[in-house]
Amino acid sequence: MPVSNCIFTGELVRLAAPLPEDHALMAQWSNNAEYQRLLDGDPVRPETPEFFANFKSSDTSVHFHIRTLADDRMIGFLGLFNIKWPSQSAILGMAIGDPAYWNKGYGTDALRLMLQYAFDELNLFRVSLEVLAYNTRAIRLYEKVGFVREGIQRQAFRRDGRRWDVYSYAILADDYYAMKVE
Repeated sequence: MPVSNCIFTGELVRLAAPLPEDHALMAQWSNNAEYQRLLDGDPVRPETPEFFANFKSSDTSVHFHIRTLADDRMIGFLGLFNIKWPSQSAILGMAIGDPAYWNKGYGTDALRLMLQYAFDELNLFRVSLEVLAYNTRAIRLYEKVGFVREGIQRQAFRRDGRRWDVYSYAILADDYYAMKVE
């Protein structure tokens, strides 16, 4: 599917509006234990397509689905949440739900597009996130695109009978633009 709006198109993926037919696939991912273990939200549980249909963009959030350029397959999602316009800040959430696309650059491409959108279009100054300490693949991705670890919430998350640290990361517009110049 050709897309003329290049701000939403990278080398491997494009950021697209969520489609109703995508919700069944997202519900399927919620049944994948390996995928669920990488998320740092509510207790693990399978969800229905209707649950995902409730995620909509608003004045304080922006949601995109990640689609491959090669075959327009929906492989994940990302969004900016809790956007605070006066402080120009937001919280990032993202996931590549299809394991066939892990470790192949799709997440990096999508995240670079989202940061471009956050800083160039939304005029945000700060994008932050939290990640479980054992999610080393995500940590490598965040650091690669310029996020800086700002703190550790020690043993803040319980999963599988064990306590885990949660890392806090952020990237500022200044960091983002400095990386673009290099």
